[in-house]
Amino acid sequence: MADSAVRSSSENVDPQPSAARWRTVDIVVAAVLGVAFGVVFWAWGLLWAAVGTAFVAFPPAQAFMYGVWLLPAVLAPLVVRKAGAGLFAELIAAIVSALLGSAWGSMVLLYGLLQGAAGEAGYAAFGWRRYGWPQAVLSAALAGGMAAFLDLYNYYPDWTAGWKTIYTALIVASTVVVAGVGGMALTRALAASGALSSFASGRTRA
Repeated sequence: MADSAVRSSSENVDPQPSAARWRTVDIVVAAVLGVAFGVVFWAWGLLWAAVGTAFVAFPPAQAFMYGVWLLPAVLAPLVVRKAGAGLFAELIAAIVSALLGSAWGSMVLLYGLLQGAAGEAGYAAFGWRRYGWPQAVLSAALAGGMAAFLDLYNYYPDWTAGWKTIYTALIVASTVVVAGVGGMALTRALAASGALSSFASGRTRA
């Protein structure tokens, strides 16, 4: 049992930093994730607008839906295990959603860039060598915090401190659950299916 626990912990550590040169398959998969989630972003934006009237009395409550928009920033590094994967995938997703007609226009490009960078920091803090639950949750929390900051600065600067605090807490919680926990679960499912056989993430247990 002890040996199993040690191996389970160490399996999420890359022997060499993942800042190493990207392979073609790394670029392709990260790009595919970005494009796929770009379509999801666009559709999620439509849903966000459609249900907006349900939150007129207390707008900050809608933040519980936010986590979907941060998934690429957390998921791509878990799959590809290369420095910059989260930033790359999140930015590609933002570009695709903008091209499809996002209600927020070109502003989503700034969001994609900064949210991706914030999510990337969760893995950078460990030298891009660890890709377990702590890193995924930290990445999600940082990306969610950045999203909340951008929204409050650009769209809701006149909200009360209480509303801002609740909005931030809900975004971070949503992102941790959807992008952090969900990202890890999705990575494990893909690895179990054999879809990640070309990656270290497909040969280790999360």
